[in-house]
Amino acid sequence: QMQLVESGGGLVQPGGSLRLSCSASGFSSDYYAIGWFRQAPGKEREKVACISSIEFYRDPVYAESVQDRFTISRDSAANTVYLQMNRLTIDDTAVYSCAEGPACDEDEILFDTWGQGTQVTVLA
Repeated sequence: QMQLVESGGGLVQPGGSLRLSCSASGFSSDYYAIGWFRQAPGKEREKVACISSIEFYRDPVYAESVQDRFTISRDSAANTVYLQMNRLTIDDTAVYSCAEGPACDEDEILFDTWGQGTQVTVLA
């Protein structure tokens, strides 16, 4: 059974950092694009970062709102994809979830195996 589990969220002050983990089980995440998404209360879900599969590798993609602050990476041995988030702002407050998909440039509807999400709260 394919499963993704997110962890690493928490409460942080503006300007702080967090590293989120997306741990895969039941499949090798190396062969899938893995996206990080977030949804804040009252807002639509947004894809913030995505890393392509190792078979069809392309540079990671980022939403403009997180460019140069967030970095997505994968650890094949741990079957885990990370999201390093630096210089956090109040606008980054959301539930962050990861999902697997065919490619980073595919529509969100094609992403599947959603995790339960992890809450990130940025509060002064």
